[in-house]
Amino acid sequence: MTGSPSRPAARCPVPADTTEDIRNREAGRSRRVAVLPVGSHEQHGPFLPLATDTLVACALAREIAAVYPVRSLPPVTVSCSHEHAAWPGTVSISSVTLHAVVRDIADSLRRSGVEALVVVNGHGGNYVLSHVVQEASARGERMALFPAAEDWETARVRAGVRTSLLTDMHAGEIETSVLLHAHPEMVRAGYEKADVVADDRRQLLTTGMSAYTESGVIGRPSLGSAEKGKELLASLTASFAPYFSLLTSDA
Repeated sequence: MTGSPSRPAARCPVPADTTEDIRNREAGRSRRVAVLPVGSHEQHGPFLPLATDTLVACALAREIAAVYPVRSLPPVTVSCSHEHAAWPGTVSISSVTLHAVVRDIADSLRRSGVEALVVVNGHGGNYVLSHVVQEASARGERMALFPAAEDWETARVRAGVRTSLLTDMHAGEIETSVLLHAHPEMVRAGYEKADVVADDRRQLLTTGMSAYTESGVIGRPSLGSAEKGKELLASLTASFAPYFSLLTSDA
């Protein structure tokens, strides 16, 4: 029998908590924080799965939940991937829809007593999430978007990632490293020779990614490693501390 090799389905387990688990864990707390991973369903070249951004966001959310007392939420798995529309498999929703979904989730959480929401974003094209958080903050609501570019830069340096954030746009050293650590079974052979550098992307919003790469890769996945992936997640988890402090402060 010929064809592509079989591949496990992308896994991002939903939280296994029951209502009673949450009630017992959160009893007596004056303020609670929920963590919402937001990924995407878009091409990541020939060696990473369509769910890469979701898997990265979920891996980071799990690390955060292991260290901080937060409520874990299931991921948003389809988002704004319009720049990847030239490749089969990519599915997008509008920025208006994503804005509404995140705001509705935050509203629902507040009605149940959860006062703060952290959106853990795994897809750089979800620009609208910045506006969601800005608008929520202007209304006096507690919301944060994580990680910031500065958090990624700190993690890049700590992990020994050689590619700059500009060059490492998509399916590059960072994403390949995180998946080699968190989901090695999802990484196919070929990333070792898949590097594409396209630093001048000033027309990206007009042309989409297909104007800059045939494979769908922009970055240096050949430099990825599981060790770097582990350190990236550890650094980002440490960088979450001031976000948690700010959202739980009564000041």
